[in-house]
Amino acid sequence: MEQKNYFEKRNLHNLEKIESLKDDLPPFVDDYFLGIENQTSTLTRLNYAYDLRIFFDYVSKKVFRGKKSVREIALTDLEQITSNDIERFMSYLSRYTYNGTQASCNERAKARKLSTVRALFRYFFAKDRISVDNAAKVSLPKLHEKEIIRLEVNEVADLLNCAESGAGMTGHQLAFHDKTRVRDTAILTLFLGTGIRISELVGLNNEDIDFTTNSFSVTRKGGGRAILYFSEEVADALAKYIAYKEEDKNTPAGEHALFLSLKMQRISVRAVENLVKKYSRIVTPLKKISPHKLRSTYGTQLYRETNDIYIVADVLGHKDVNTTKKHYAAISEDIRRSVADKVRLRENDKRDET
Repeated sequence: MEQKNYFEKRNLHNLEKIESLKDDLPPFVDDYFLGIENQTSTLTRLNYAYDLRIFFDYVSKKVFRGKKSVREIALTDLEQITSNDIERFMSYLSRYTYNGTQASCNERAKARKLSTVRALFRYFFAKDRISVDNAAKVSLPKLHEKEIIRLEVNEVADLLNCAESGAGMTGHQLAFHDKTRVRDTAILTLFLGTGIRISELVGLNNEDIDFTTNSFSVTRKGGGRAILYFSEEVADALAKYIAYKEEDKNTPAGEHALFLSLKMQRISVRAVENLVKKYSRIVTPLKKISPHKLRSTYGTQLYRETNDIYIVADVLGHKDVNTTKKHYAAISEDIRRSVADKVRLRENDKRDET
């Protein structure tokens, strides 16, 4: 119940942000958000709002120069936005200014913003509320495959050992380490042993953990519930942390959150990101490791052990197996290496002496 309340609060927070952003969007965008409400999460719509805010700020200045503000852009004005206008917008994103702040988009950020714009045009065109969809004429930019950054087996062990012992830490870091050592080890072990998302991890409550079946329940993206299972190694790290909390007199009575900050409140996403950075910089300073990279590390190991992309997709909670293939396609290099000598060109290595 407490985990449900956590996600309800987060959704409410996102809804409030969307409402505040509507002042920077044309009025008809409200109809669009209402139309896609049942197919999208509040976080998805919030990201759409951010993307559309930049798009309509651009067209209000470059396409509809006679309008005093974005709020004056009407739905039928979308028909006047040409494919060339949108292509110029894509070029503009390489270095743009919004509210006096300069920013830039890489190819993936550009692709996401174009997808957002195309979805808006497509929605109103399908509803027969605009007569032309010029956004559909603009192709998504070709994305270059990103290198999959993950920890190797020895680096996983080094990361957990660093969290447990504090080896390599500065004096300032060590001053806090004794208070966070057991918690941080449990968090890292959970990431690396289950592939849990960071949002799922911070939303966990004590009652979600079942040591009789070595499982826990999480709220997945989109709001669905799922049961994940963990190994004895993960169980040991979690049990130690829960016992540590129970012995700590500062732990608030009735607090349901599993992972707590030093202020004895539910740990935040930012705090988890920072602790992962802290330990990974010590162990592997040349790799930029995030909670998502730990998730990728788990997915890679699971794929190598099972050779079954569908199992990996199911455990990681990917709705589309193609998402999993995209993230773990680099593992095929291991497979190619392993089969390099499987095909024989001759019966034996010795050439016919005749």
